[in-house]
Amino acid sequence: MCATVNIKLMNGRNAYHHGDLRNALIAAAAELAEQGGPPAVTIRAAARVVGVTPTAAYRHFSGHEALLAAAKAYSLDQMGIVMRKRLAGLPDEPDPARAAMARIEAIGRGYVEFALSQPGLFRTAFTVDVAKPPLDISAPDGPHQMLVKGVDELIKLGFVGEEYRVGSEVAAWSLVHGLSLLMLEGPLSRLPQAEREAVVDQAINTFVRSFWTARANNLGS
Repeated sequence: MCATVNIKLMNGRNAYHHGDLRNALIAAAAELAEQGGPPAVTIRAAARVVGVTPTAAYRHFSGHEALLAAAKAYSLDQMGIVMRKRLAGLPDEPDPARAAMARIEAIGRGYVEFALSQPGLFRTAFTVDVAKPPLDISAPDGPHQMLVKGVDELIKLGFVGEEYRVGSEVAAWSLVHGLSLLMLEGPLSRLPQAEREAVVDQAINTFVRSFWTARANNLGS
């Protein structure tokens, strides 16, 4: 996974440090993605932001696809940061079941928060090149694996049976990813801010309640 890049480049800000052109180009690609999504990430555009020639940029990236892959890794890294921040802000909860459910809820809310606050990076993180395999999302601290670990914890606590692991993981991911897309480019994108927040609350709360219901049924059977 790409490390977080802190180099500031655009709008007349600091140029890259000598010997760190690759990271400067990644930072530029990330800013381009944040503003315009995947189509904005090109070698020429990143080189222009940094203030070097495309030829210099090609010494570090073989082409647009390689630079976009780096921007995608960076975007996933930033999503993970937002999700972990949500987790870090949770209050102490002595009850293991409630603590686990609070964590899965925080992970989901962090996912949607990132999508709505950084739509360009979100779209870049999940853009697919049909000519290449999709970006590996299995990094131990990545967004997808955070969801997987959350579901694993719920299984251990009896919220859902082991036989439903895959379905639960897909359901959790589908909820937050689909909700994000509906908010960004679907019919929910036109809702006022307050209504959008209410929809997110209701959707995630409904999902959480379904796990509590499943656990009660499992323990009662």
